[in-house]
Amino acid sequence: MVEPGKSRGWIGRGLIFLAVFTSLQIGWQAWGGTRIRWLIVHDGTVCPAVELVNWLTPAVHAGAVGFSLVAPGGGLNILNGCEGTEALFMLAAAFVIAPISRRARAAGFVLGIPLVFAANEARILSLFYAFRADPALFDTLHGTVTPILMVAVITLYFYAWTLPSSSPRGVDTQMANAG
Repeated sequence: MVEPGKSRGWIGRGLIFLAVFTSLQIGWQAWGGTRIRWLIVHDGTVCPAVELVNWLTPAVHAGAVGFSLVAPGGGLNILNGCEGTEALFMLAAAFVIAPISRRARAAGFVLGIPLVFAANEARILSLFYAFRADPALFDTLHGTVTPILMVAVITLYFYAWTLPSSSPRGVDTQMANAG
């Protein structure tokens, strides 16, 4: 059972998490149509996905057109939310509230950026090939499976990063305070 004072701490952290995540989302929406959006979506998401598709299956002849991965037989439009920023914002908000040092927060976030990118590229590739093979599978992957996997990957990374920095819990902490 959580002590009353500690639950307020977690509620406060949860509210800060939501505020940071929401602020980042609103900021991202404000950057619509900017060079930053183009760099992240076209240059940072679509172009690498095209390179991977053409490396894995050269006969597909994929190309990047704006925010779309195009190929004969079907492609993908990388719409708002498909570029991986939501997962990145979730990771940023988690590190803002993490009970670890500022240095560990910064390092964990910076080292998590390539993980978010790689996980999102894997998600885009799976969606690209699923759409071409079976549109019903695409719907299931897009709507349910890959969003859950993205959250799970980010959560597991965050947990693994913060676990060594956590203070002892449970009986050990209670015994230290009982003295």
